[in-house]
Amino acid sequence: MKYNWIQFPKVLNTKEKIFFFIFFLLFAGSLIFLISDIYIKNTEKVPANGGTLIEGVIGQPRYINPVYANTDADRDLVQLIFSGLMKYDENMNLVHDLAEKYEVEEEGKVYKFYLKKDLFWQDNQPITADDIIFTIETIQNPDLKSPLQANWVGVEVEKIDDYGIKFTLRKPYAAFLENCTLGIIPKHINPESSVLEPLELEPIGSGPYKIAKIKQGKTRIDYIILEKNDKYYGSKPYISKIKFIFYDNEEDLIKAAKKKNITSFSSSSYVELNNNWQDYKIGLPRYFAVFFNQDKSELLENKDIRLALNYATNKQELNDNTVDSPILPNIYGFEGPEQIYEYNPEKAKELLDNAGFKETESEYREKTINKDPAFTFNTRLSRGSSGTQVTELQKCLAKFDDVYPNGTVSGYYGAKTEEAVSKFQEKYYTDILEPYGYTKGTGTVGPSTQAKLNEVCFESKDGEKVQLKFTLITVDQEQMIQIAEILKEQWKQVGIDLDIQSFTAFQLEQNIIKPREYEMLLFGEVLGAIPDPFPFWHSSQINDPGLNLALYENTKADEALEENRKSPDYDYRAEKLASFQKTLIKDVPCIFLYSPDYVYLVSKDIKGINLSKITNPAKRFAGIENWYIKTKRTWK
Repeated sequence: MKYNWIQFPKVLNTKEKIFFFIFFLLFAGSLIFLISDIYIKNTEKVPANGGTLIEGVIGQPRYINPVYANTDADRDLVQLIFSGLMKYDENMNLVHDLAEKYEVEEEGKVYKFYLKKDLFWQDNQPITADDIIFTIETIQNPDLKSPLQANWVGVEVEKIDDYGIKFTLRKPYAAFLENCTLGIIPKHINPESSVLEPLELEPIGSGPYKIAKIKQGKTRIDYIILEKNDKYYGSKPYISKIKFIFYDNEEDLIKAAKKKNITSFSSSSYVELNNNWQDYKIGLPRYFAVFFNQDKSELLENKDIRLALNYATNKQELNDNTVDSPILPNIYGFEGPEQIYEYNPEKAKELLDNAGFKETESEYREKTINKDPAFTFNTRLSRGSSGTQVTELQKCLAKFDDVYPNGTVSGYYGAKTEEAVSKFQEKYYTDILEPYGYTKGTGTVGPSTQAKLNEVCFESKDGEKVQLKFTLITVDQEQMIQIAEILKEQWKQVGIDLDIQSFTAFQLEQNIIKPREYEMLLFGEVLGAIPDPFPFWHSSQINDPGLNLALYENTKADEALEENRKSPDYDYRAEKLASFQKTLIKDVPCIFLYSPDYVYLVSKDIKGINLSKITNPAKRFAGIENWYIKTKRTWK
């Protein structure tokens, strides 16, 4: 039989052979197509393990440690390497992480957490309640100066058992669960070992990824590679590795994206790239504002001027997502304020006129301030008087050789002083004596003599010209500087001059914000999933490490913020937030500008991203376990 098939082509002529092979190829192709069609129809494409996400980040990591993390690069890495008792999902909801469950007792003053079993650190050591307590006590230690210390003031933590922890608060705090998203550090590792100092460092966490490699150049970290943590208790991520490459500025970051050196990055605004990129515009509970420091500016103490600055600001020119309050309606669903300072340059000019700043031939407004002399005569003096008024009188009279030739300054009003006063009165007879019908000096310093002494004894000063000018400080980032320049042009239209100064993020934090060394500060504030403006507007937060950047103080506002913190009842909290908002807007402590979307650009090769809202930029990695690059087909 085998022999017959071998001989088969020999019995065919050339034409028959051609037809046979054409028929055979068509048959084979149809069979392959049929099999492929059946396979495609009965299978589906699903995520597969593998691939590398290359994330571009501006800045440098300083501490890969939840206790100390204070840069965007720090927080990004901490988000992936560490886990908390709670975490955020892709819709900004709080869900369990290390905690299997929690209980709230004593009307919100006590929180009890119970850990999941069989939790392990990346070095295979078990995670227990001792690690939770160690983390909180490390943050609370004032010597370590954790930026999170303010979140844990007054919180007592104690061990229930190896898997149970109890937190006791001084007062009920409805947003306490957000604090519990804090990354936990291991007790068996010295926390200082997680500081990014030695090149060989490998922080130990319990998150979905761990550090595989750190590449450091001469002066900076070039990149850090993360790989999947095989000890991770949750759903293992599909993406095998994440490479973080660090850049100095956004310009370099965008160039890297165009050269395909990175596959994902965050941008301060929309960036035009090729069709292989997709942009995610994600809601973020943050707002930008110009905060007024009235302690550093007498001009800003004037409410009319603060109002004028608001009316002179065209927010729509800055961003479409304008805001008029820190209670963000697009994030939390609350109503905006009843009182809104809409763009009205004519109203701004009217307010500035009321404040005494008038238009001049120059582009900017000025106000003339007449200052009283350091000393004035205002006491009736006669023979026998003594003291400072007499001393100043004698000094003044001594300026006139024809009045007080001896020039003795004793502080005692004797006969010679009385004689000198009479001569002074007769010298200015028309102003002092004539109105009262006297022909000779009386030797007594009364109101008319006092007025003339004040006039001639002290140099007449022209009123001081004060220009309507402010200094605005912001971070040295292109978008912030652009916003500042737009404000400068807008305010110029109503006669306000503005000087702009920018600093690096580190300089701004250490040298400007912490000591509150600014007149005006253009800056952003990020809230949480549960609205709690307390850290940003309560009077107790005026000084560092508080974040009350406007140094705002109002008892009524304080009470509303305190009540909002206590209650878990949504409607009650909404009522208190509305009260706070009304008081705040009336006092005009700043100019609320806009709440921009968070822009995250990702190569279309990266799939599975499903983000609507996040609490801070690092939380873009919420749901990282669902992201994937590779795919495979499985039977339906």
